[in-house]
Amino acid sequence: MKHTRNRLSMACLMAIVAMPAWAAGESANVLPATTSATPSLQLEWDARLRHEGVDDDAFTRNASADTLRLRLGLHAEFGHGWSGLLEGAGVASAGDRYNSGANGQSRYPAVTDPKGSEFNQYWVRWQGSQFAATVGRQRLLVDNQRWIGNSGWRQHEQTFDAVALQWQPWSALTVNYDWLDRVHRVAGDDALNPLARERKLNTHLLNVAWTRGTQQFTGYAYLHDDRDAASASSATYGLRWNGKALRDGNGLGWTVEGARQYEHADNPLNFAHSYWLLEPSWTQSGITAKLGWEHLGGNGLHALQTPLATLHAFNGWNDQFNVTPAGGLDDRYVGVNGNFGRAGLASKLAWTVVWHDYRADRGGRYGSEWDASLAFPLASGLSGLVKLGNYQADGFGRDSAKVWLQLEWRGQHGLAGAR
Repeated sequence: MKHTRNRLSMACLMAIVAMPAWAAGESANVLPATTSATPSLQLEWDARLRHEGVDDDAFTRNASADTLRLRLGLHAEFGHGWSGLLEGAGVASAGDRYNSGANGQSRYPAVTDPKGSEFNQYWVRWQGSQFAATVGRQRLLVDNQRWIGNSGWRQHEQTFDAVALQWQPWSALTVNYDWLDRVHRVAGDDALNPLARERKLNTHLLNVAWTRGTQQFTGYAYLHDDRDAASASSATYGLRWNGKALRDGNGLGWTVEGARQYEHADNPLNFAHSYWLLEPSWTQSGITAKLGWEHLGGNGLHALQTPLATLHAFNGWNDQFNVTPAGGLDDRYVGVNGNFGRAGLASKLAWTVVWHDYRADRGGRYGSEWDASLAFPLASGLSGLVKLGNYQADGFGRDSAKVWLQLEWRGQHGLAGAR
């Protein structure tokens, strides 16, 4: 598999160098927008400055992580359906008063934003009117990222050495197949635990989505073969239904999803776990309220896991349940989000408040959590964020509070051929 990965990476780099220009794009579970017929080259950047503070009762010291991430990419469109991307990222840190997973500071709570630099993405893509294929290291965002995502909250992004195929025979139907050769994880290339850096994979993802009006029906089969940790391999089969019934922007929304997960490939364990998500919502005057019940089954010895997901987006921002406890997890939550107004500056101030109640699959409480955030624009391409997460333990872990203060600047500039 090492030779396969090296050949895949070299082929992508050679193809990019051989092309006359550069272009943008990212892999998702919909067919990308049609590329331009005119070759162009574009520089894109994303600079993120963040403070993360952690007060965890399991430690005598608080963590304080001040990090800066700079991501630079050259995106190209070569014409005739071809495009490409070369993107690098680097993370700098002011001090080591946190456990990054690479700095050995185990006296502090974990903040998985280690210093370092890496190639974040490099791929080439061909796209026609109904079919697209992307080969190389790339970002994959599937549905709500519960099973496959980029963990974009962390400073290092999760990316995949993969072949991604999208077929859209007509506008209502989209078929996605991805083969994953390797995952590059958010802990970075210098993580002390080798399994936290990257994993060799032979993973097959099939996702079929049918859209009808404001509703979408999705079926999926994710056959995850982890060549470095056989006990992490699993086969997951599921169905998802989400939609909205809005009138003048007000009304009902919903997501219903169910899945079963089994051992797969060389996994020595024997299990069958259920997953379900029920999430009705109601929007009124720009404010959306939702109720949710997410269930990840467990039998006391092993539980359903989602190792390739964007984990921070689920089960609370305090990240207590990135690994599902052996007893499983029932996360029952209520959330409200919106803006402070519908016009002017108030319409650009976005807020969110969520409360979670965590329980084991087979009885017993874990704890509860309050999360809140406020996002606001500062200038063109520049935005700010204040975010809080407060976990109160009641049978699992220890009390923990986290705070984030963040500035992010995103932009792009045409270098050649772009208009």
